[in-house]
Amino acid sequence: MGGKADMVMNQAATRSDVPDSWQHVLGPVLETSQARKLGGFLTSEEKTGTRVFPPRGQRLAALELTPLDRVKVVILGQDPYHGEGQAHGLAFSVPQGVKVPPSLVNICKELESDLGVTPRRDGNLESWARQGVLLLNNVLTVAEGRAGSHQMLGWEAITDAVIAAVAARDEPVVFMLWGNHARKKAARVPGLGHGHHLVLTAPHPSPLSAYSGFFGCRHFSKANAFLEANGRGAIDWSA
Repeated sequence: MGGKADMVMNQAATRSDVPDSWQHVLGPVLETSQARKLGGFLTSEEKTGTRVFPPRGQRLAALELTPLDRVKVVILGQDPYHGEGQAHGLAFSVPQGVKVPPSLVNICKELESDLGVTPRRDGNLESWARQGVLLLNNVLTVAEGRAGSHQMLGWEAITDAVIAAVAARDEPVVFMLWGNHARKKAARVPGLGHGHHLVLTAPHPSPLSAYSGFFGCRHFSKANAFLEANGRGAIDWSA
């Protein structure tokens, strides 16, 4: 997964390098000088021995698994996990066999309380992505062991364009905004909170803030009720 699409972020690439359904969204952004500088920065980091996560081939996984015309829910994260083997291109998710991170543990606890879903034994959320849950981080890479190290380098313009494209669609979508970071990002999208979409906000599910309002937010049942009422079909959060 990834491969060709991932070239976009490491060299001067064309629209054809991104997932088909996102070409018209990302093409203009990727042609900017800021995007080219980002590609140069990532290449330089790797050449000097810095380990960048997720690895090449996985950085656009969220877009590859969830085409634009299939997005039902958007869950916004901040940046990828910065430990070896954790990040694989989906916000809050980790590959099969990797220990479930604390924030995802709390997400599973809320799911159990809200919908009676048994906490999952693994943290791989690809099944959600394939159902139309766009698991998008604000920044799509990070240096090993340095949380937030790739912020303000150009990723934000790319992911802002993704959010704006989803918000511009006629089909109703649920936006789950957990924490101030996600709310601030969504605030950059004109009219998002005043249209036909459902915008749900809560504190971040991290251990530092989950007890201040994330637990008990019932976003998962609210999302499914909204999707079913609008003829889009519920998400199987137990998958």
